[in-house]
Amino acid sequence: MRTLVIIPTYNEHENIVRIVPEILASSDWVFVLIVDDNSPDGTGEIVDNMAKEDPRVRVLHRAGKLGLGSAYIEGFRYALREGFEYVMEMDADFSHDPKEIPNFIAAAKDADLVIGSRYVGGIRILNWPINRLLLSYGAGVYTRLITGLKVLDCTSGFKLFRRETLKALDLDRVHSDGYSFQIELNFLCHCKGFKIKEIPIVFTERMTGHSKMNKGIIVEALLVVWLLKIKSILRML
Repeated sequence: MRTLVIIPTYNEHENIVRIVPEILASSDWVFVLIVDDNSPDGTGEIVDNMAKEDPRVRVLHRAGKLGLGSAYIEGFRYALREGFEYVMEMDADFSHDPKEIPNFIAAAKDADLVIGSRYVGGIRILNWPINRLLLSYGAGVYTRLITGLKVLDCTSGFKLFRRETLKALDLDRVHSDGYSFQIELNFLCHCKGFKIKEIPIVFTERMTGHSKMNKGIIVEALLVVWLLKIKSILRML
C-alpha cells in the first residue's frame, strides 16, 4: 500500500535533512511530501535537491506562511490526485519517530483513521514542561466533554488516513489550524461513522528549531470545539 507522509515546514532545515531519509528507510512503499511555506532558511531548496536524487521525495512550495491546516489540506489533495492509498501527517522535528510508521500501516488494516496517541496506556511524553502537558491533556478532556469524541489524544498530529476516509471529507469546508485542525478532522471522521483507532507512541519535544505553538492557536481550539458541536446539532457537517 503506497503511503504518503506529509510534513508541513517553515524553517526546518536542520531537521529536514535528517528526518526524510529516516522516513524513507521505514518502507520501500513510503513516500514523503514536504509542504514548505517559503522558509527563509532554505528548507524548500534543500528538499528540491533531495527530490532530484530520490523520486520518493516530493515538494510543494507555497507563497508564504499560510498555516498548518491549509498545508495539510494541499497535501491531502496531492495524495488523492496521485493515487496514494494511505496518507499520514507527521512533524518535521523528530517529536514523531519515523520508526513508528510501519505500526500505523499495520493498524490501518482494520481502521479508517489511525491516531498516534501520547496517552494510551499512560502518558508517553518526554521533555515537556508541566504547563504544556496540562494544556495538552486538558484540551483532550475539554474536547471529549463537549463533542463526545471518543479519542484520548484529540490534538495528536501523528496520524494515518485511508484514502477512502479523506475522499469522504469535504476538505473545502475545513478552515481551522493548529490544535483545532486535528480536532476538526477527528470529529468529522467520527460524525461520518469511520472507525478510529489509537495506537501508543512516544512523543519527544523538539531538540532543534522553534515550536510554532502560540496563544492564538489555543484560543482557536477552544472556540472551534463549540462550533463543531453546534454544527453537529444542526446537521451542518
